[in-house]
Amino acid sequence: MQMALDEAHAAAAAGEVPVGAVLVSAQGAVLARTGNQMRALNDPTAHAEIAAIRQACETLGNERLSGCSLYVTLEPCPMCAGAIAEARIAKLFYGAADVKGGAVDNGVALFDQKSCHHKPEVIGGLRESDCAALLKDFFALRRNG
Repeated sequence: MQMALDEAHAAAAAGEVPVGAVLVSAQGAVLARTGNQMRALNDPTAHAEIAAIRQACETLGNERLSGCSLYVTLEPCPMCAGAIAEARIAKLFYGAADVKGGAVDNGVALFDQKSCHHKPEVIGGLRESDCAALLKDFFALRRNG
């Protein structure tokens, strides 16, 4: 999760919402690490999770990431949760819960829906206070700056 936090800090420094993601193979090799890039790419789908999934799939030459683990600093949104399920990621670790926009343990709880064909093992709250503080400080600075 520290690598994901490092990516989130880099995203914040670039003016992006500070979310970072790291995708790791079943053998423990880092396949991708990135942060949000929506502003840089003018792309609303350029969330950290999506970028990491794309990079890892390219690295492996496969659209399936079976056995892989994704570490992300914020609970994934519906779009990212859907991509996680489609990629068949085995484990999802996330830091801060997202009551407004999350789709794993909050909101639509996508992995619990009958229409979801793959449910990863989910562990939330990993380094939660660090992840939440980064987001809180980023938005406080935007509001007051």
